[in-house]
Amino acid sequence: MKNNNLKLEVADIFRLYGDQFRQNIKLPIAQLKVMRHIEICRTAELGGHVEQCSDCGFERISYNSCRDRHCPKCQTLAKEKWLNDRKAELMPCGYFHLVFTLPHDLNPIVLCNKKVALGILFKAVNQTLQAFGKDPQWKLEGQLGFILVLHTWAQNLKDHFHLHCLIPGGALSFTKDRWIPANESYLFRIESLAKEFKKRYLSLLKTAYQKNELSFPGIIACYESRETFDLLIQSVFKAKWIAYAKRPFAGPEQVLEYLGRYTHRIAISNNRIQSIDNGKVVFTYRDRSNNNELKKMTVTSKEFIRRFLLHVLPSGFMKIRYFGFLSNKNKGEAIPLIRKLADSDDEWPEKKKETVIEMILRLTGEDITCCPECKIGKMRTIHRLSKNYNSS
Repeated sequence: MKNNNLKLEVADIFRLYGDQFRQNIKLPIAQLKVMRHIEICRTAELGGHVEQCSDCGFERISYNSCRDRHCPKCQTLAKEKWLNDRKAELMPCGYFHLVFTLPHDLNPIVLCNKKVALGILFKAVNQTLQAFGKDPQWKLEGQLGFILVLHTWAQNLKDHFHLHCLIPGGALSFTKDRWIPANESYLFRIESLAKEFKKRYLSLLKTAYQKNELSFPGIIACYESRETFDLLIQSVFKAKWIAYAKRPFAGPEQVLEYLGRYTHRIAISNNRIQSIDNGKVVFTYRDRSNNNELKKMTVTSKEFIRRFLLHVLPSGFMKIRYFGFLSNKNKGEAIPLIRKLADSDDEWPEKKKETVIEMILRLTGEDITCCPECKIGKMRTIHRLSKNYNSS
């Protein structure tokens, strides 16, 4: 299936080669579900409805989406709804974008213990940032608030575990009577953050090991030995861990642009797939080691599916989390308080209630209720199509 101006999708790869892959490799239930959901997304198997034009009688069938968070076709509306909610929570200050990355030597353990090891990643970054917020040397001495977004991939689809952190530049005093703004161009010394992050992550990982919360199947069974595990910890502790800060945002518009780019990404979007032919998949990627040059990579269908499934998260695992004064517990009280303490004259957007039709019209300018044939009548649902697949 070469790309002769035909839009190719991850679903095409799964439909063509998924059965063979499943027959040769025993997959966890979570990965099997994701493959199946993507394969049947917006097909008759999920049901749908028949629409008819109120003027000319034209009819069309619309099939339901799978709504799986790993599906390339199901993220746009979810992202926009989430983004709309965050607009109402913008703070009267600049924002910083930090990234914390786990060393690749830990990848085998993380892949076999995603829920525990990635949960520790969130916890370690939270502890690190809050400790720096309290430390007098950084001249804040208050509670920070931030959003953490997990990404598990590199552009080539290999495993690369890191957290993107969006953090307002300031702290709420512990007495809750002052908003303490940070330096507009500088938050914390990034090298110090990386060292503290390393120390806290490894400490939490060792505690999980001691409590027998980690499993070591297959090729990593060697780490069941305390001596071998300790040697790994010593090795990664000696290494330099990566944390970096991107350029601070100039204003709320940039913050929202950032949110839209990062929060609901998946490992690969459909528009990066160039061709599917003779058991080979060609996709584009950005070469980070070469000034983000756009390149093409060719892999076997088996390898493509293997890499894609590396990024399936455990059921119920939250990839976007909120901390400090932006946590779900605190933000209802903290956000209006901080805006008041900051004496901001800005007008802040309110949370909007939008239907799917209204959202698509705002995003694309297209009224999906307008008949595509006569351009006059309105499309109305006249019949529901039942699904014949149990997605649970």
